[in-house]
Amino acid sequence: MTDMKKDSRYWKVGLTVFLTVSAILLFYDTLFGSRAMVKFGVKLFNTLKPILFGAMIAYLLTPVINFFENKLFPESLKRAKLGGKLCSIGPRVVSLLLTWIAICVLAYLLLLFLIPELYRSIVQLFNSLETYYNTINNWINSLLEKNPAVEAWASGKIEAYYNDLVNVLSEKVLPQTQQIMTAVSGGIMTALIFFKNLIVGAIVSVYLLSTKERCAAHGRKLIYGLLNAKQTPWVFRGIHRMDAIFSGFVRGKLLDSLIIGVICFILSEALHFPYAPLVSVIIGVTNIIPFFGPFLGAIPSLFLILLVSPLKALYFLIFIIALQQVDGNIIGPKILGNTTGLSSLWVIIAILVGGSFFGIPGMFFGVPVCACFYSLLTFLVEQRLRKKNLPVTTDAYQTETPGETAENHSEIVNSEEK
Repeated sequence: MTDMKKDSRYWKVGLTVFLTVSAILLFYDTLFGSRAMVKFGVKLFNTLKPILFGAMIAYLLTPVINFFENKLFPESLKRAKLGGKLCSIGPRVVSLLLTWIAICVLAYLLLLFLIPELYRSIVQLFNSLETYYNTINNWINSLLEKNPAVEAWASGKIEAYYNDLVNVLSEKVLPQTQQIMTAVSGGIMTALIFFKNLIVGAIVSVYLLSTKERCAAHGRKLIYGLLNAKQTPWVFRGIHRMDAIFSGFVRGKLLDSLIIGVICFILSEALHFPYAPLVSVIIGVTNIIPFFGPFLGAIPSLFLILLVSPLKALYFLIFIIALQQVDGNIIGPKILGNTTGLSSLWVIIAILVGGSFFGIPGMFFGVPVCACFYSLLTFLVEQRLRKKNLPVTTDAYQTETPGETAENHSEIVNSEEK
């Protein structure tokens, strides 16, 4: 028995030393070496992209599958559970078919109504570029004629910029034409790879949705096998909390943005705003980004309408402000609720940090990721406070002594000063 304890202790010490040395080598290689582990991680991520796409699609469509099964086949589900089965095959197949039929119908309606209107808006925009250029040019010329000093300054700047442009074209752009063509072809290949990953991901999602209960059972089995009995409840609690945050935010934000885009399209058509389909797509897509999204979508949309009619641009500005107020106070809270639990300051920080590291996807997923870390930190702090028999509410810490009121605290301070 003693030898077994010694072997166990040696094994733990050896494992600790191995992990410590590996962490040091990995840290050194990442900062000063060839970054082999980082390159391997990037390659592995690119290889697993179809699986990740499929998992994301399955995660988003799970509520739809559950809705069809619970509404259409409640008795079959009860019989399957009583029989010890994870799911009923017939209802699952029918629910999958209905889900993908609904997706195909929505895609067909999108292609039938929105895409042609969007195409016409883009064609109209390109056909009007010369008119917009002349409008801006005339406005600049009239401004310069009324201000000779500004005209002289602008002429000097334009000449300097022209000379710089000629040098750039002759020395850099022309010699790199081949590289530019390679980049263009690479962009086309990137788009093809994206669609290939999306199609493979859709196939993977069908498999994951059809076996989602068994996949969850494998995950629970793994957790119970690796962790002890005291740790597993907390792990499951954390997983449920993460699922609540991500499902509430991601699905809710996508639904909210779809509703805002549809409302914007209907009212823009009713108010005869120019480029209504294009503007609605911009507003709907950028609304996915929390906090900054409405501003990112409103600025280019307002500029497009301003080129056509300044008065309609003013009306559009009022309309967008009203629409965002409705979204922020009525639609958004109804759909999202308080899924993240973050204050506005932490939302801004999460968006800025996520966007700086991962671009647009980081701006979107940064908020739920930050909310998960915030929830974990809050849980750990509250657990420590309960062990110390201290209150867990933030209001109790308005003074240095938890639980004291401001009046009591001031009385104590005054007595100490005396």
